Amino acid sequence: MVTVSHQAVAQFSKEKSLVLWFDEVGIADIALVGGKNASLGEMIQQLTPKGVNVPTGFATTAYAYRYFIESAGLEEKLRALFADLDVEDVKNLQARGKQARSLLMNTPFPVELRQAIANAYKSLCELYNPNTDVAVRSSATAEDLPDASFAGQQETYLNVVGVEGVLTACHRCFASLFTDRAISYRHTKGFDHFSVALAVGVQKMVRSDLATSGVMFTIDTETGFKDAALITAAYGLGENVVQGTVNPDEYYVFKPTLKDGFRPIIDKKLGSKELKMVYDEGANLTKNIPVSTGEKNKFALSDAEILQLADWACLIEEHYSQVHGTYTPMDIEWAKDGITHQLFIVQARPETVQSQKNGHVLRSYRLGLGTGDWGLGTGKQDRQTNNSPLTTHHSPLSTPHSPLTTGRAIGEAISQGKVRVILDVKEIDSFQAGEVLVTQRTDPDWEPIMKRASAIITNAGGRTCHAAIIARELGVPAIVGCGNATEVLTTGQEVTVSCAEGEEGKVYAGLLPFEVEEVALENLPRTRTQILMNVGNPQEALSLSAIPNDGVGLARTEFIIANQIQIHPLALIYYDKLEDAQAKAKIAAITAMYADKPQYFVDKLAQGIGRIAAAFYPKPVILRMSDFKSNEYANLEGGRQFEPKEENPMLGWRGAARYYDEGYREGFALECQAIKRVREDMGLTNVIPMIPFCRTPEEGRLVLAEMAKNGLKQGVNNLQVYVMCELPSNVIMAEQFAEVFDGFSIGSNDLTQLTLGLDRDSALVARLFDERSPAVKQMVKMAIEAAKKHNRKIGICGQAPSDYPEFTQFLVEQGIDSISLNPDSVLKTMLEVAKVEKS
Repeated sequence: MVTVSHQAVAQFSKEKSLVLWFDEVGIADIALVGGKNASLGEMIQQLTPKGVNVPTGFATTAYAYRYFIESAGLEEKLRALFADLDVEDVKNLQARGKQARSLLMNTPFPVELRQAIANAYKSLCELYNPNTDVAVRSSATAEDLPDASFAGQQETYLNVVGVEGVLTACHRCFASLFTDRAISYRHTKGFDHFSVALAVGVQKMVRSDLATSGVMFTIDTETGFKDAALITAAYGLGENVVQGTVNPDEYYVFKPTLKDGFRPIIDKKLGSKELKMVYDEGANLTKNIPVSTGEKNKFALSDAEILQLADWACLIEEHYSQVHGTYTPMDIEWAKDGITHQLFIVQARPETVQSQKNGHVLRSYRLGLGTGDWGLGTGKQDRQTNNSPLTTHHSPLSTPHSPLTTGRAIGEAISQGKVRVILDVKEIDSFQAGEVLVTQRTDPDWEPIMKRASAIITNAGGRTCHAAIIARELGVPAIVGCGNATEVLTTGQEVTVSCAEGEEGKVYAGLLPFEVEEVALENLPRTRTQILMNVGNPQEALSLSAIPNDGVGLARTEFIIANQIQIHPLALIYYDKLEDAQAKAKIAAITAMYADKPQYFVDKLAQGIGRIAAAFYPKPVILRMSDFKSNEYANLEGGRQFEPKEENPMLGWRGAARYYDEGYREGFALECQAIKRVREDMGLTNVIPMIPFCRTPEEGRLVLAEMAKNGLKQGVNNLQVYVMCELPSNVIMAEQFAEVFDGFSIGSNDLTQLTLGLDRDSALVARLFDERSPAVKQMVKMAIEAAKKHNRKIGICGQAPSDYPEFTQFLVEQGIDSISLNPDSVLKTMLEVAKVEKS
């Protein structure tokens, strides 16, 4: 007698079922119900008890699909149809795809399958209400795998109601296994067309047509930074975000301190959100309508909702990493119900690009802008390289231009080619390999040519849209959400597409010079002297953190204030008393979302600092408080009313002297509030404020007292405060300064200027400016000795170590604790330091 366990009977029953409910399946059942449905079942079973909301539903099985194919004898007909398939020939691909879909649509479902789907839908209606609205989504048995997403390859139908409506949508999903893009994608990924089956998920709709929806990733999609969750949001049903029809809001949350109970929203960007998809009546099911100006000009999610979604993202990532036995970042779709106001997770799949990179090689792209400046982008690669840690490649030179258009950068590479503007997918057969594809937006029907593009540029879309996802998978640079690309770029025009200058991608006319530097990370030495980095632009921080480093030796608040805030702090505090009507109007426009104008300054500064601090956490981030000179402050919007005209601003009212002065202390208070938020609300206690241009120890104490009044008390919550060592008085009285501050950072530019008594901005004496001067070296030597005597940390954040190897040698020999460098000098100087330490 043969005994069969209940478990085996249940498994046999599942494998022969036409329909299974989500709570009957899990991630081990991809072969039965496809990746999407298996994942929904996994979350309902394992994560609903942890508070993650997932709408319920059922799935037709892979067995149901094969039963349909076999009972009608369709496989033989399909094989004959694909005998001469050529996916590189767009017309051939389109013809074969159309014939295959027609074949399936003209073949009725078997009676048993129709009945099983109808009964399951009726049961769902009993749970909710008659004619329950459902989403009907294709779920292939080869999808949502760690190395192949199959994103958008098959069809999805929203707001489907009634038995006949569900049956028709399921039938169309079956046929969509043979969309042109699905056929092409399977061929590219090496999947056999006949070994893949299609399941269909039928899930209760979340009424996000009355609220918001979007996508989130548990890893930064461009840099592979693992500790940030990226959330996008727009109004209405989520298809607009996925397809790139709208430019959504973007939010970043820092996962490590979120898990510790903090509120680390380190970035918020307002998207244009022009359209929202809502329910329609009749055959169309859904439609797009314009979003009101009021809704467009505010964020689609509250901070509490952002943090709730990020918390769920962490739970989902942790669970799937445990299931797979390896770190598994996730790509997640969410929706908010406008009736119940609850948030839901409606899909989750493994992220398939950054997670597949092993990070053996750091590749940096540098674009020549024709101004002496270079854009810098970094990306970890897993590829063969020679034993030399540094390899540089150069492109041909050409005439530089200003950007023609800008948008969201996808990836961190640079590419070049001739533009091909295509406005209709029916015209894709005109595309030539190696061209730059320019269009309004893409969907899966564009994929046969996307893989042949040197770069992709779209008018619409955010960083989680179809064009962005596919470009990442293909390793093709893309810029999405440009708004006007199809208007300003013309077919045949030569362009350079740069994603190497932070989050903003730029398109330049002509073939600009660029360099690609490859660094074998395993060949880099580690040094006793800490190698820190100077970081100004928060948008580059996640990318720069991939360069080997020991933290940030100089984060400049001036960059954030000048580029992201743009407004003098006192002009916000005294907004109602502004005398310059033009400046007031501009400030009103910039701060339109803020009734409390000073809060704009605090929010933006906190986010900028927070992003840099998060990128390098838990390594130290030494943050220099604002060090504008009075003429530079005056150039901020509304600034002229609050700044004096000085004959020599370089030596005037700057740095510490401003912070406790009645003329600026209220502005300094806003800086302190931003740092307090970063350290206490975001949990980023690795931020170390640093005071610039502090002339005397007594002045240092006045600044510390001012900071304490604003909630930043030295020693509380492990708060350290450093001082710039850039004045002769800082060196001569270093022992007294050591009694006030916790550490020093040598600013070699100002120290050289003031030691030698020259104006570094004057061309007449520029030849005399040299940090290697014996007088300057003596000052540096004295500062290091005094700091060591009092057990204070001391580093340098000036330009000299980047420019002069012999100066680096001198610093190491003096026993300096750290050297902070511009990003493009880090690796070169690291090798130099290692050589000195070894000798």
